Amino acid sequence: MDYSKTLNLPKTDFPMKANLSQREPAILKWWEDNDIYIKSLEVNDQKPLFILHDGPPYANGDIHLGHALNKILKDIIVKFKSMRGYKAPYVPGWDTHGLPIESQAIKKLGVNRYETDPVEFRRMCRDFALKYVDIQKDEFKRLGIRGDWDNPYLTLKPEFEAKQIEVFGEMAKKGYIYKGLKPVYWCTDCETALAEAEIEYADHATESLYVKFPVVDDKGLFDGVDNAYLVIWTTTAWTLPANMAVCLNPDIEYGLVRFDNGEAYVLAVDLIDSVAADAGLGHYDILKRFKGEQLEGVKAKHPFFDRLSPVILGEYVTLEQGTGCVHIAPGHGQEDFEVGRQYGLEVLNPVDDKGYMTQKAGKFAGMYYEDAGKAIIEELNANKMLLAVKTVQHSYPHCWRCKNPVIFRATEQWFASIDGFRQQALDAVASVKWTPAWGQERMSGMIRERYDWCISRQRLWGVPIPIFYCKDCGEAIINDETVAAVSNLFRQKGSDAWFAMDAADILPEGFTCPHCGGRNFTKEKDIMDVWFDSGSSHAAVLETRDDLRWPADMYLEGYDQFRGWFQSSLLTSVATRERAPYDEVLTHGMVVDGEGRKMSKSLGNGVDPQDVVKEYGADILRLWVTSADYKNDMRISKSILKQLSEVYRKIRNTARFLMGNLYDFDPDTDAMPYDELKEIDRWALMRLHQLIQEVSEAYDNYEYHVVHHAIYGFCVVDMSNFYLDVLKDRLYTYRADSKERRSAQTVLYAILDAIVRMLAPVLSFTAEEIWRYMPHSAGNDIQSVHVASWPIADDRYIDSALMEKWDKLIEVRDEVLKALESARTQKLIGQSLEAGVDIYADGQWYDFLKSEESRLSEIFITSQAAVKNGNAPDEALSAETIDGLKIHVHRASGEKCERCWVYSDTIGSDPEHPTICERCADNI
Repeated sequence: MDYSKTLNLPKTDFPMKANLSQREPAILKWWEDNDIYIKSLEVNDQKPLFILHDGPPYANGDIHLGHALNKILKDIIVKFKSMRGYKAPYVPGWDTHGLPIESQAIKKLGVNRYETDPVEFRRMCRDFALKYVDIQKDEFKRLGIRGDWDNPYLTLKPEFEAKQIEVFGEMAKKGYIYKGLKPVYWCTDCETALAEAEIEYADHATESLYVKFPVVDDKGLFDGVDNAYLVIWTTTAWTLPANMAVCLNPDIEYGLVRFDNGEAYVLAVDLIDSVAADAGLGHYDILKRFKGEQLEGVKAKHPFFDRLSPVILGEYVTLEQGTGCVHIAPGHGQEDFEVGRQYGLEVLNPVDDKGYMTQKAGKFAGMYYEDAGKAIIEELNANKMLLAVKTVQHSYPHCWRCKNPVIFRATEQWFASIDGFRQQALDAVASVKWTPAWGQERMSGMIRERYDWCISRQRLWGVPIPIFYCKDCGEAIINDETVAAVSNLFRQKGSDAWFAMDAADILPEGFTCPHCGGRNFTKEKDIMDVWFDSGSSHAAVLETRDDLRWPADMYLEGYDQFRGWFQSSLLTSVATRERAPYDEVLTHGMVVDGEGRKMSKSLGNGVDPQDVVKEYGADILRLWVTSADYKNDMRISKSILKQLSEVYRKIRNTARFLMGNLYDFDPDTDAMPYDELKEIDRWALMRLHQLIQEVSEAYDNYEYHVVHHAIYGFCVVDMSNFYLDVLKDRLYTYRADSKERRSAQTVLYAILDAIVRMLAPVLSFTAEEIWRYMPHSAGNDIQSVHVASWPIADDRYIDSALMEKWDKLIEVRDEVLKALESARTQKLIGQSLEAGVDIYADGQWYDFLKSEESRLSEIFITSQAAVKNGNAPDEALSAETIDGLKIHVHRASGEKCERCWVYSDTIGSDPEHPTICERCADNI
């Protein structure tokens, strides 16, 4: 007789090989065809809302791994919240204006924006942006991101632009918007002002120079010392034509220092030695000492222009580097501008939009500012005003788009006054839950220290600043009437209308200047900072869509958005609605390579998410997102992806084993009540509900690495390495409908049903695939796992006494496995069923194990197991973790059962089945 045909061997059509890259697109199409996103909302209709507002990526290229990390994290949260019983809509969005898109459009379309009609140029930018919206949309969907992809929000949509104008108008009405001459970050390549959020810092080589300013009026403080100079230190020689003063700290001690070269220099006393070393100066004498405040009003001559540079005071001057005497150019620095305003200094900016020196730069006019810097050094050297020069590498601001160094230059720009609502903003920050918690202080520090927000840009592709100018009196005009006119126009025709229509055609009929009564107007030419666009999305999206609400429950982006979207959204919201637009902010780190290095083209260490999806599947990328604490930078490499593929394989194989042993199990008719389950099955059920508790808490706290490791550990340690291994004999050899087998299947079904739900937010494709193949109870036969409810931990199954008992049994089992492996190495046995095990113990361990003796061979997967008291044979192994416990492994007695492979003395007890054991004879 072929006894193998009498075994209940696993049966399932669930594929062993995942083939994710081939299988996932079909699942994705099935989700779309069956409106699973809509059904996930319908199943929670009338339930509490959970709104995660999507920060819009730029529609200017394919997605990268940072996008993938961000969107997958959002998707995990939304799917979990949905399964937890929240109505959790997800509306994806795109930032479709601004320099990032304009620059790429110019580059890829070969457009000259100066020779193209503004409306036509904007059409090109719009088409370019919409093209990449569609490309990125497909790329995000391929990652398994669920959302309202048919109705995303775009910052270029007329209804968005109209709402943005209203936000701007409300800020203007409250007096927060003004035009002023201030130094701003300026990119000479992009020819526009930049906000702090558009600045990146990188190393930059520049000339560091010490420059002498001859003292012409010492206020009688120097006692007739001749050849006296103020010495400044700068790394921007090109700013010297704009010098208007020299600034000292009022509280720092300065010295008038005579060197061997016969010249006397005013230097901070604490910096004399470092200056002497840099300049190669020898012996010196400090002729006089002063507090900085004593030197206020001393006058020096500009090193190459015929004008004076007075000494002024500023507490921001430090002893970190330089001379303690700071070159002040109010037209080229924010602190210079602020201190210059206190002293009434001229704000001179001799650099034009493209970075060339103007006529105000004298002999350096017409030179590009970097070339002018070199010429200025030569000039200083020629007239003996250059004390020292050397090349240094230092961190310097660069444009985020073109990656070139930027400059500070004073220009007339539109600003939002942060001082007008700074304290309200700080109070709003304190009301938000920040994860990680350090986010609160980081944002508070930025708000406390930031300058007014430069919101104007000298570009074409964006939302125009809705300001009119009266031709008669020159006054700027913005009020409720003009804001309403522009907002209504944009809602109907979009912001292109601003560039296509005259001011008279936009303003209401009969409109007159509120300042002089004039009737002739022009329009502002600048557009808004793109951060004002996305920073208005809380109003333009959350307040205008029926499926959303304001404020959002959560914003989730990378930690770089403290300077960007988190902050711009906070500022526009506090300014117009007097509170934060979000209740909670969650931040993640950046993506780096396997060695922790930033990804870059020069290093060749970039990883394309589309390549990962093609080679491994989207679920592997989703698993990667949960593999480490995303609040830190996330490492990725081929090696890491291969390791994760193995993690995935073990989870998949666990699910496949569970399904394979449930082929004949009907949850409605075959499930057994808890009190009839075998004890080991009750233990497994307890471990499952402990897992549900741990995983649910981790999801609630957004600790996805805890989810990852808890489920993986459960599958490998609790299931594969122990429970499922022990269970095989009962599942395969007992009668199919026996209570013992049904007991095991009852728990296997419970485990599979819970695990697939807990996996769904992360392994979305695989969970859906498992859901299709697994059995379901009549009341739980739901179309998709993504509209199923979350598993609930049941405290009734948590039994501390049972846990303690099985912890001890598993500890003994671990020791027995070591002894079996030793016996296998010595060729005493092959398979563990060839072994009999004698355990020698005394005291409480003996009593405990003796009471469990009948189940030990099942737990050890040996043919026999006995508990003994007394002296163990010499060859017995001592347990490593249990004092006094010894294990003796020997060949099992009896013959091998042809059916179950257990060695038994009952082989042939049934004459009809001479080659199998008594137990197997009963089971067939």
